[in-house]
Amino acid sequence: MNLQAPATSPDKGTVEKHPYRIVVVGGGAGGLELATQLGQKLGRSGKAEITLVDRARTHIWKPLLHEIAAGSMDTGRHELSYQAQGHWHGFRYRYGEMIGIDRANKRVHLGATYDEDGREITPDRWFPYDTLVIAIGSISNDFGTPGVMEHAIMLDTPDQAERFNRRLLNACVRAYAQPGPVRDGQLHVAIIGAGATGSELSAELHHAARGLIEFGLDKLDPEKDFKITLIEAAPRILPALPERLSQATADILRGIGVDIRVGSPVTKVTAEGVTLANGEFIPSELVVWAAGVKGPNVLSKLDGLEVSRMNTLVVKPTLQTTRDDNIFVIGDAAYLVPDGETAPIPPRAQAAHQESSHLVKQIQRRMNGATDLAPFKYRDFGSLVSLGKYSTVGNLMGFIEGKSLRIEGWFAKIMYRSLYKMHEVALHGYIKVALDTLSRILTRRTEPQVKLH
Repeated sequence: MNLQAPATSPDKGTVEKHPYRIVVVGGGAGGLELATQLGQKLGRSGKAEITLVDRARTHIWKPLLHEIAAGSMDTGRHELSYQAQGHWHGFRYRYGEMIGIDRANKRVHLGATYDEDGREITPDRWFPYDTLVIAIGSISNDFGTPGVMEHAIMLDTPDQAERFNRRLLNACVRAYAQPGPVRDGQLHVAIIGAGATGSELSAELHHAARGLIEFGLDKLDPEKDFKITLIEAAPRILPALPERLSQATADILRGIGVDIRVGSPVTKVTAEGVTLANGEFIPSELVVWAAGVKGPNVLSKLDGLEVSRMNTLVVKPTLQTTRDDNIFVIGDAAYLVPDGETAPIPPRAQAAHQESSHLVKQIQRRMNGATDLAPFKYRDFGSLVSLGKYSTVGNLMGFIEGKSLRIEGWFAKIMYRSLYKMHEVALHGYIKVALDTLSRILTRRTEPQVKLH
């Protein structure tokens, strides 16, 4: 077993030995779980050098972003420092954004970083690797729609979610303080895209707005002044999920007053509102874009790696890229159509979690010289949609061969929360997760249920 890789010194022209170098780019659900597990198994013992690269300093589980946007979750209680996680679990964290790779010399290129005043934090750098894992996730796809980048907010990062929450809070305070009545569209939220993020956000906002108004903004009437419109180009909301789940979710949302527009592509977004393909204009000064995803732009610039139509990296069943076996891809950035299927593995947190667990074993086999890596097999455990305090609906797969079990209410909510707990356990272990959960429960009872600042 050879756990050290040779390297040629450019100064001496000699071959040197170094620990096997594994670089993971992207600290989302899959990337951080992978770096943590590899750090514990290989980094602590010195068998390999594990490096995690991310352009942010802290990690938030992406399915929670709609709660941050609505103000119903305290970011500080759920974010995790990459630097601290690396110290605790045997990997190194490096701050920066990947802007390219050099496949011939097996190096990752990180661009320089700067602070708010334009001063350089880290210089332009290169990091060598023996195995590279790309896990940088996905970004929202505006499909070239005019006005989206200027007037809508996307929910790809915690910063964007917090930006929307500040905009929402400021809009409510502004409407309360102004001498005249609330303008048409002033406190209207248009959510474009009725997938899981858009549907969950609409329910969370409905509850959060009422909680916000209760804390002193009593001049506002949540039933009259605050409105949510959920817009979807497809014939139904949650188009990627089973129809009965879509219908159940639509019934709940309509029941709390969410205006649902299906079969309604958006053609333009302005500061005053949204224009639909049929010519209708929906007044809205608060617009969220959640209508589809694509791979980050950098993926098309990675030294000739094959990309899909949605700008994600095409991989083989082993999760290795089609043009370089030294590079693996997991999570939303990977494009893999399983044998016998016609669609790629969906961009879900459960897929990233499974791919991460798979690679922990396969990378160790690769370090030991194995060339016949096991193919990844995705298992769909179903889908869950959280509608905040109102309900949770979903379907679980695998109970009966070829069939799914629909669940709703309290049991569905427990299952939804368990997905996040599985992610936390992969990062921290059972004891720390149990203590942290208890602490959050006790503290939440003494705090406002919505963010007020």
